[in-house]
Amino acid sequence: MYPQDLRENWHAGQGRWKDVPAAEWNDWHWQLRNRITTLAQLEERLELTKEEREGCLFAPHKLSLSITPHFFNLIDPKDPNCPVRRQVIPRIEESYVAPGESEDPVGEEGTMPVPGIVHRYPDRVLFLVTDRCASYCRYCTRSRLVSNAQAYDFHPELEAGLKYIESHPEIRDVLLSGGDPLLLSDAKLDALLGRLRAIKHVEFIRLGSRIPVFLPQRITPELAEIFRKHGPIWMSIHTNHPKEITRELAAACELLSFAGVPLGNQSVLLAGINDDAEVMKSLVHRLLMMRVRPYYLYACDLIEGSTHFRAPIQKGIEIVRALRGHTTGYAVPQLIIDTPGGGGKVPINPEYVQAIHDGIVELRNFEDRAYVYPSGTKMPAPKPELRS
Repeated sequence: MYPQDLRENWHAGQGRWKDVPAAEWNDWHWQLRNRITTLAQLEERLELTKEEREGCLFAPHKLSLSITPHFFNLIDPKDPNCPVRRQVIPRIEESYVAPGESEDPVGEEGTMPVPGIVHRYPDRVLFLVTDRCASYCRYCTRSRLVSNAQAYDFHPELEAGLKYIESHPEIRDVLLSGGDPLLLSDAKLDALLGRLRAIKHVEFIRLGSRIPVFLPQRITPELAEIFRKHGPIWMSIHTNHPKEITRELAAACELLSFAGVPLGNQSVLLAGINDDAEVMKSLVHRLLMMRVRPYYLYACDLIEGSTHFRAPIQKGIEIVRALRGHTTGYAVPQLIIDTPGGGGKVPINPEYVQAIHDGIVELRNFEDRAYVYPSGTKMPAPKPELRS
């Protein structure tokens, strides 16, 4: 199914849980029950650095520790800088708050008319349906509410959210997020999607989820059938590094795709993890091989305690420039800054347009060669018809 040189690297397997019966390992409920959630559990399996141990002690005050066995198996126990390890194991740097960082870096609270509904753009809403995830990304934009470590006390009010959407006919697009909406039971998801589909002015339903990456066992034939029933349901998954691409994730994406779920991927630009053109090229190529279209590459939001994760935006521009023209256009994500304070998403691109003047556009291509394109010039007058 996949190129031979990638097959071995794609298998996560049971690793440190090799004695667990396969039926249990492949049960997503078992995966959730056996997550690593304490410092003691981590120290049984890894030799932690001083920064990691202190980070674990601080985590209950900011964002809980939680790692599924599946995802934990992708961690290199000998490498403190492993790109998977750094995303999910707390570090003491999370306790440092730099100027400009905030609990609500993209201004969601100011555009929340009812609990759980963020209505920033005219025709769409973000619907937060849970505050829980299978595992917790240490750079999470919603650290204030996800896992409730900061006592935000978020309780999704699904009925209030549905009534708000029903009463606003301008809303044609609903994005379910949280937390992770795929942690809801099949019955709850079926009912929620059914209610949304019954609203005539809702044309487009999306889910944002990292469950296929953290917990691919959750993507069952029964769940796929729910998406088929209410489709088309669009889904954005979240991968940041090629090590996260496993056979289990590929199988989950195939099940979703065959159920009619269009898949995209959102990555966050993270210092020392994926701020490298070759790493990103490997990631986006593997995504396309799973029928997942790279969609956004986000600059890391200014969440409190994220300084050690943030790469210069110029790095992102360099990556996009290194991809454009050197691989298929399908593989090139849009670099995005979600502006601080609630201004919304702003696309960032390399400067291919050098100037526009006198009816021409001066351009530089992916090889930095100069070209001119006539723009807005008048059509030449037709030549008089010649008669014999």
